[in-house]
Amino acid sequence: MRLSVYFLPTLKENPSEAQIPSHRLMLRAGMIQQSSAGIYSWLPLGHRVLRRIEQIVRQEMDAAGCQEVLMPAIQPADLWRESGRYDQYGEEMLRLRDRHERDMLFGPTHEEVVTDIFRRNIKSYRDLPKNLYQIQWKFRDEIRPRFGIMRGREFYMKDNFSFDLDFEGAKRSYNKMFVAYLRTFARMGLKAIPMEAKSGPIGGDMSHEFVILAETGESAVYCHADYLDMDMLAEGVDYTQALDPIIASWTRHYAATDDKHEPERFEREVPEDKRLTTRGIEVGHIFYFGTKYSKPMGATVTTEDGREVPVEMGSYGIGVSRLVGAVIEAGHDEAGIIWPESVAPFRLGLINLKIGDPACRKASDEIYGTLKGRDVEILYDDRDESAGAKFATMDLIGLPWQLIVGPRGLKAGVVELKERATDERQELSVEAALARFAG
Repeated sequence: MRLSVYFLPTLKENPSEAQIPSHRLMLRAGMIQQSSAGIYSWLPLGHRVLRRIEQIVRQEMDAAGCQEVLMPAIQPADLWRESGRYDQYGEEMLRLRDRHERDMLFGPTHEEVVTDIFRRNIKSYRDLPKNLYQIQWKFRDEIRPRFGIMRGREFYMKDNFSFDLDFEGAKRSYNKMFVAYLRTFARMGLKAIPMEAKSGPIGGDMSHEFVILAETGESAVYCHADYLDMDMLAEGVDYTQALDPIIASWTRHYAATDDKHEPERFEREVPEDKRLTTRGIEVGHIFYFGTKYSKPMGATVTTEDGREVPVEMGSYGIGVSRLVGAVIEAGHDEAGIIWPESVAPFRLGLINLKIGDPACRKASDEIYGTLKGRDVEILYDDRDESAGAKFATMDLIGLPWQLIVGPRGLKAGVVELKERATDERQELSVEAALARFAG
């Protein structure tokens, strides 16, 4: 994509309303634009990152055996009355009526809808287990939306729901999601730590939230420092086998947010030199809640011996849009965003330092054409701007690599390659640069 035609409304100054780095940088980098309090439009750069994160989430859900569906955003209130949650949920639920005076709501979550889908279609233990997921916009009417997309009212979320015959099956489903979540966040360059959590309005008996460490996090975090050295991607995963050893490995150390923190236990279980106290951002939450929804809504199956029993259920959520902000909170500096390659909107930024120089234009156009033809995601700054403005834009939007073409370097037969994360630079020939990204 040529930057001269790309819709990228960047800002030079920090917006006064933005209080945390991710909010400031997303506005400055032209990723989002506020429509109303807590509700944002996603502009081209932000939308590309959102889709990259969504695809990683989808791949890991599929790998764990989940099946994708898409449920309606607008739900009938009668389903929530069946579960008993309609009057309990509180003012965060946006309630409305259609033209026939039927009570409806904009879904803050989808337990009732998916339970209804299940009970209409599955009647026998032979059809279990099942795990259905969706990636869907949701709405919760926060009283004070803040921090941009980190605490907005409308948000993009992956949620999935497991259905099993008994507790042992439900625990296996829970363990699969535990492992899939660790893999998902690790692929995005995030160090997510699983912590025991309260279930909140979802309900349930077993619950973990996945927290990344960040100074601007909404929760205080207390954990064993060894978590920082653990790497889920280094472990082989076979979802057909028991995952208990992996779960045990990732839960053997103390880890808690302020809601569940036990100071005496923390000091007793964690050596002083290993005590890590900081702040964190929740990026995922998993719940086991048994028959909380299946029993009142009649989601039952017939067992092998002919009994009719309610299915055991679990619910698992990842804030896809929230993750965009979380990745920025985990990776930025004074100049701007630092994207991991796995979620970056473009892999490479190509900078033509001197548009008016025929040699620079020719070399830059040829590099751009070659890399684009080889499916390299590249953003080409071909604007008639100063070198300083071009460098500032590329640092702000945080692409992992910058390839800089200037008249002085071309005379010597080289271009400059800069790595955004480290600011390390090297000179290499055009041929070597092409081979580096498209070889």
